[in-house]
Amino acid sequence: MIDLMTRHDSLQLAEIGAILLALAGAWMFITGLPFLKLVPMRSLGAGILLAAGGVCLLIALREGLIVVPKS
Repeated sequence: MIDLMTRHDSLQLAEIGAILLALAGAWMFITGLPFLKLVPMRSLGAGILLAAGGVCLLIALREGLIVVPKS
């Protein structure tokens, strides 16, 4: 099997995914403030960020973070 992603690359991708998930949480908080009146934007922006963060984390976990040493 050809390794396309190193452990370092997968860690960076996992960090990007975690940052996107944190941004989605911040987006939900900010758009939930009643005086901003951004309710229609809440689900769209947070949904995109959650999806992108989840995909990044899945790729990182699948491709490099779970490394079984070859004996």
